[in-house]
Amino acid sequence: MSNNDLSQHAGFEVSVVAFDLDGTLADTLPDLHTATNLTLNDLSHKPVSAHVVRQYIGQGIEYLLRELFRDLHIPIEAAELKSIAQQFRTHYERHVCDRSALFPGIEDVLKTFQQREVQMACLTNKSELFTAPILDGLGIRSYFQEVVCGDTLDKRKPDPLPLRVLASRFGVETKQILMVGDSKTDTECARNAGAPVVCVPFGYRSGMDLAELDCDAVLGRAEDLLDLVKKA
Repeated sequence: MSNNDLSQHAGFEVSVVAFDLDGTLADTLPDLHTATNLTLNDLSHKPVSAHVVRQYIGQGIEYLLRELFRDLHIPIEAAELKSIAQQFRTHYERHVCDRSALFPGIEDVLKTFQQREVQMACLTNKSELFTAPILDGLGIRSYFQEVVCGDTLDKRKPDPLPLRVLASRFGVETKQILMVGDSKTDTECARNAGAPVVCVPFGYRSGMDLAELDCDAVLGRAEDLLDLVKKA
């Protein structure tokens, strides 16, 4: 169960803070929305709202398209989905950081952790093809000692492998990594790896309510994280 009362939370003594990207560090919905509607236009379908797209962010492009087409009652075969996903990737690569932006307070948090010499990682299910230009475009790549993307390893969140690999790279136990995310994918990854996890109040959550997320704390704002993290 999530604990919303941060005033009663003792904090986390950790060595590493691992941040999700979409919905946690950055609002990437505008550019994902653009790519979605360009793809729908290719297929002679009407555009959809950003609200519709945000429900399907965080579990990969194929998931987004499959669930979107199901929602729109558009039949689609597996082979066709692969081709459509490639069309989506082409559009997204062209617009990957046109309107994406950091959420309020995020850069201050990253800068303060860097000053405190807290080690940080970006742990995302987004492919490296898109992750790298977003981190560079938003000017935050240098804050992270490690970046693990959805196609870096054989398995991705919610499987515990990405957190276990990060633990190995940093030379710590998984319980010494605090996962910061916005969705069930992030909380399940942390739980599966035996790592603590907190959730930001913004984000996408795949249509879930914030109270439904199994996390150790829900931040009121990004800066609350500064008071919760105690360097091990």
